[in-house]
Amino acid sequence: MFTALVTGGAGFIGANFILLARNKQWLNVVNLDKLTYASNLQTLAELQDDINYHFVRGDIGNVELVSYLLEQYQPDAIINFAAESHVDRSILSPQEFIQTNVSGTFNLLEASRFYWQKLSLQKQQQFRFLHVSTDEVYGSLNLKDPAFREDTPYAPNSPYAASKAASDHFVRAYYHTYGLPTLTTNCSNNYGPRQFPEKLIPLIILNALDYKPLPIYGDGQNIRDWLYVIDHCEAIYLVLQQGKIGETYNIGGLNERANVNVVEKICAILDELVPKSDFNYSSLMTFVKDRPGHDKRYAIDCSKIKRDLGWQPQENFDSGLLKTVQWYLSNSYWVNQVRSGAYKNWLKQNYENRKS
Repeated sequence: MFTALVTGGAGFIGANFILLARNKQWLNVVNLDKLTYASNLQTLAELQDDINYHFVRGDIGNVELVSYLLEQYQPDAIINFAAESHVDRSILSPQEFIQTNVSGTFNLLEASRFYWQKLSLQKQQQFRFLHVSTDEVYGSLNLKDPAFREDTPYAPNSPYAASKAASDHFVRAYYHTYGLPTLTTNCSNNYGPRQFPEKLIPLIILNALDYKPLPIYGDGQNIRDWLYVIDHCEAIYLVLQQGKIGETYNIGGLNERANVNVVEKICAILDELVPKSDFNYSSLMTFVKDRPGHDKRYAIDCSKIKRDLGWQPQENFDSGLLKTVQWYLSNSYWVNQVRSGAYKNWLKQNYENRKS
């Protein structure tokens, strides 16, 4: 079985990928994560006795550590999930995004290049560096614009998107300049179990259960394409196995929804699963001051990965959202762990001054 160094594997998408990879026996995994606020080792607790899973706390920007791990474990692939990923945080503190998403990815590429160049020819041909990115690098769409394709010009509008665009360009450059066998995936908005509740869907679920306001930016008409995280993980593994070196693959859920409609749907599910006789959760919906530079619409054209690799999402939005709400209702211990004082301080910092 191949071994992969997975970076950022204690975060939302990375942890779901590792759990799937070990449960389905896809890969042996070395998980490198520096355990920022959005990471949670409790998510991976079921793997504590798995001899083919190893966790290392550290930063992808630490070339010496990454080089040591590559020599120690001799992985056949690197899958880079490590990233700062919240747009609002990037507006308030862009430096952290440059440090992790740009400098961190560059240092990871450097360590990978030196490791790969020393491999045997057969191992070099097998090796893959898979970089997980976002649709936000493409900018914003109007309502009637065609969905983002792999050849859509980059036009990032937030510090987060700009940092991811820069990292994508470095990955491309390392393939064209050095021959490093890279793959890049650009995904739409992920949702599902184990997501840190600063993002829209878990934030709304947990606020509703606490009878707190459900903040909706602007008029709520900003549109996102929602991708169930397990579908995303399946696509990543398929690209790792069968993707063409040097190529980019867009991964979307084919579920475009306005933010206000997402919130309404969550409220309707909670009305059914946790009913209150004299109360509707939608009464908590609160429109607040919009985010600066808020992109109007994202949409992914994933016809390339369907045509070339045979992938398409298995979960529709209704079924995926129901599973997500049920997971948060059933995992109060996990939820209480991540809602620390730092998390509460962030909510206060980001939402307190957004008047209705």
